[in-house]
Amino acid sequence: MLKPVLAAAALALLTAAAPVATQTAVFAGGCFWSSETDLQRVPGVLSTQVGYIGGHLAHPSYEQVSTGETGHREAVRVVFDPARISYARLVDAYFHTVDPADGGGTFCDRGDEYRDAVFALTPDQRASALAEVAALSKLPRFKDGVKTQVLGPAPFYPAEGYHQNYHAKNPLQYGMYRAGCRRDAGLRAVWGTSPADGKGLFVATR
Repeated sequence: MLKPVLAAAALALLTAAAPVATQTAVFAGGCFWSSETDLQRVPGVLSTQVGYIGGHLAHPSYEQVSTGETGHREAVRVVFDPARISYARLVDAYFHTVDPADGGGTFCDRGDEYRDAVFALTPDQRASALAEVAALSKLPRFKDGVKTQVLGPAPFYPAEGYHQNYHAKNPLQYGMYRAGCRRDAGLRAVWGTSPADGKGLFVATR
């Protein structure tokens, strides 16, 4: 009886130690504090990091990006488990965190650094993102076109430490900002719900 028990124990140990095959996605969805908050609510998202992407200056600071002159956008790099959520579903969730009809920024945050974009890292990601754009373009609410861009890979520079998980570190300040920006009200106007409601592709807490 000892050998089967040892074999089962060894199998369990190997299974527990097996690494998860993760994938990475990058989304620009306006203020990265809010974008990170919303994307963390998606089951299958394992980790997030906010940063800057798409500009012409290496290792920019927040102050430099905020001028709108570096060409960067605030973005979130997402590590996810494709066994729990496909990239196509993750893209769908992302679009429900923005207003795809707005080409000038995201809710109260205006300017190029706050414009929405999917940064497709592979040809398959690009195909999935473009398919989502095509599907959304058929909806009456987006009759004037989807303004969210689908762009290719670009260097991603992590933002300063105090920006990472800002909502968790500064819940009062973040809550006041989000309420003042009326992001949830704007999302409900576009989609009928907000990620904060914990419905559909999102959960109430993580």
